[in-house]
Amino acid sequence: MDEEIRIVRADRVIEADAASIFELIADPARQPRWDGNANLAEAEPGQRVHAIGEVFRMVLTTGATRENHVVEFAEGRCIAWRPSEPGSRPPGHLWRWELEPVAGGGTRVTHTYDWTGLPASESTRIERARATTADRLQASLDNLAAVAEGG
Repeated sequence: MDEEIRIVRADRVIEADAASIFELIADPARQPRWDGNANLAEAEPGQRVHAIGEVFRMVLTTGATRENHVVEFAEGRCIAWRPSEPGSRPPGHLWRWELEPVAGGGTRVTHTYDWTGLPASESTRIERARATTADRLQASLDNLAAVAEGG
């Protein structure tokens, strides 16, 4: 049985309120500024996410476009999406952000990449998924913190 780890997480406390941090995550046009995977190039303004079922489009650094299907949403607390090629079903991976205020100020932000749903037939995607390590997620969190904390 394959015991490969297919859920990767990183977290940190960011010295900013949850609402401000959530704005940076829920607005796709702001995501390339703090992306630690060097994967996101741009997104059209005006796509700020407000609910489950919404789809936002992102252009990757490779020039490819992805549609991101929002599957979890709680304003200021949690957002998750499943990316896909335009017009296609999401192949089975998920990006999640969870925010929790901490005593004394700041917000604990947990970033998760879950590729448990990628089928073995998606070998190219599985190879890229394996390359998405906790260090890359931590880089996004660190970049997000720098932006949210005013850096």
